[in-house]
Amino acid sequence: MTREIDVVVVGAGQAGLSAAYHLRRAGFGPGRDFVVLDHAPGPGGAWQFRWPSLTYGKVHGMHALPGMELTGADPGRPSSEVITEYFDAYERAFGLEVVRPVDVRAVREGERGRLRVETSAGIWSTRALINATGTWDRPFVPRVAGQETFRGRQLHTVGYRGPEEFAGLRVVVVGGGASATQHLLELAPYAAATAWVTRRPPVFREGPFDAEAGRAAVALVEERVRQGLAPRSVVSVTGLPLNDAVREGLRSGVLDRLPMFDRMTPEGVGWADGRSFAADVVLWATGFRASVGHLAPLRLREPGGGIRLVGTRAAADPRVHLVGYGPSASTVGANRAGRAAVREVRRLLGSGAGPRRAAAA
Repeated sequence: MTREIDVVVVGAGQAGLSAAYHLRRAGFGPGRDFVVLDHAPGPGGAWQFRWPSLTYGKVHGMHALPGMELTGADPGRPSSEVITEYFDAYERAFGLEVVRPVDVRAVREGERGRLRVETSAGIWSTRALINATGTWDRPFVPRVAGQETFRGRQLHTVGYRGPEEFAGLRVVVVGGGASATQHLLELAPYAAATAWVTRRPPVFREGPFDAEAGRAAVALVEERVRQGLAPRSVVSVTGLPLNDAVREGLRSGVLDRLPMFDRMTPEGVGWADGRSFAADVVLWATGFRASVGHLAPLRLREPGGGIRLVGTRAAADPRVHLVGYGPSASTVGANRAGRAAVREVRRLLGSGAGPRRAAAA
């Protein structure tokens, strides 16, 4: 059975819920004019999968969803619990009727100028698609010579559950982002030894990160997306916040950075200059890639490897909008992108006041 709908939103993280909120405000009815499909087992977006030791107080820059503040949260509770409960309350407060768990397998050209959304729960035929699938499902691990010979454990940030399991072990943490520094600062008191490895020297940011600095950082990421290049994270152009914990890590040597190793061996990692580090674990805090494989049949990618956007709209197909992608990957950027995408979708559908119900009114 194929169900017809005006708009399909794929993903119920920050960007997807923001888009759903603005669709409802514009007069689109959940379940009738639009549907939100989410592959996760419950509310919370990717936050529900974060490691327990990432408490709410350690979260950098969590921005409230539109129309409902997150207040009174205990900074000592796991962020996975706090934000999952918040997203759950948000979905119920605005009656967004998220359909889950649903895996969107492919989006391809349909009949009569519509898009065909093929999922584990059937097929939707839609006039517009707002893609909000984020990155958590596509962890990135670089290829290194000898990687398959390493006899220890390798895991990515997605598999990290806390520092206790690394007690007494020698651990290499690879990556130059906030997750890497958080892992290292947690691991150091438990591990027998740690090493921090990054491809580029880390840049630490002094002072407050104000609105002007935020706009400048987003503009750098946005320029790559306009050129059709694969987006870089906003963090890659903002630098790492230099807080008290990071200062202590630098003072103690825990955050004494080493350049990227050239090879992995059965016993650990090695560099071309002859240095080596014997390791039991390599923890890849090397980021993520956009989870957009289901859009492949639409051939949206540019030669540069990314999907070129005009605002939130895919340059190659005005029916497709990407939110939480590239410059809108931050929580505040996701909110703005959700609103912008709905504005463009309303124009696309040819009604200045929303869908059928609003037009009739």
